[in-house]
Order: sequence, then C-alpha cells, then structure tokens
Amino acid sequence: MDNRNTARPRSAASILNRARTAMPRIAGNPTVVRHGMSLWPPFWGAGIKVKNISADWRSTMVLLRQRPWNMNYVGTHFGGSLFAMTDPFWMMMVLHNIGPGHIVWDKSGEINFRKPGSGTLSCRFQVDLAQLKKEVARDGKATTWFSVDILDEAGAIVATVRKEVYVRSKGPAPETA
Repeated sequence: MDNRNTARPRSAASILNRARTAMPRIAGNPTVVRHGMSLWPPFWGAGIKVKNISADWRSTMVLLRQRPWNMNYVGTHFGGSLFAMTDPFWMMMVLHNIGPGHIVWDKSGEINFRKPGSGTLSCRFQVDLAQLKKEVARDGKATTWFSVDILDEAGAIVATVRKEVYVRSKGPAPETA
C-alpha cells in the first residue's frame, strides 16, 4: 500500500539549508538585529540594550544599565560589561558596508578605563570606510582601528574601547606590478 500524501521527515541538512538562506534576510535587517541582540542572553543579562542601528549600518547606539548583577566589588559597572557592550558592532558595521565578497573579523581589542562608571552608560558608533575600502581594493586585505568612548549620564568619558578589524577580499589577490 503506497500513500503518497504521507509527510516525510526532513533531513537535518535541508533544515539547515533553509535556515542559511533565510539568515541573510533576517541578519541584514537592522531592526530585527537590534531587538535580537537586546534579547540575546549575554547582552540581556549584562544590562546591555541596543538602542539604535541605522538603516545603512553606519551608526549604532548602545546603552548599559546598572543592575545589582552587573556591578563589581566596589559597586560600579563590571569592566567586562563595558567591553561587551562594544564587542560586535565595529565588525558588524564594516561587514554590512564593505559589500559582498569580503571576509571581516575582529583582530584585536583593547579598553582604557578612565573613571569608574555607574548609572546608565552609552556609546555611539559612527563608521566611515572610505580609506579601508581603498586599501582593500589596492591590496586585497586591510586592517584598521576603530575607537568609541563610553560615556556616563553626565557625558564624561568612562572608558575608551579600540577594536582592530581585518577585512580581506574573497576573490584573488590584486596583481602587483
């Protein structure tokens, strides 16, 4: 007896392939990413909220609210939370603006604490990639440093975070003369 209307279970590979094809539409939408990252357990637990990601992925605003579970021994913001609130954004902004056909990675990062932070802290990312795009077009790859200040409610700088971002073209390296 052959029943052709019986649903066959999908293979794990076909489910993953469907997810991969949907991911660019989801991950490319700044509003979806903003909400998703604010609810992402590492951010949510640390009190990090992505306030805004511009439609062109060139500007992002992030907040860090102080909670009893994200304070250090002396009652100020835990330094790891300050670094975490800045961690993925430079790479994501470059990735969405450099164009398809490129590999983008965080290469290194550093934080310089200026004063203890308490209350709600904020940072605003603004990206300009003109020089980076020229270097990648010329050399096939480039690294650049980006910097963002973390501010307290009075506008004082609590910390400065620097990230080095690596970009490489997926295509063949440019020929040298």
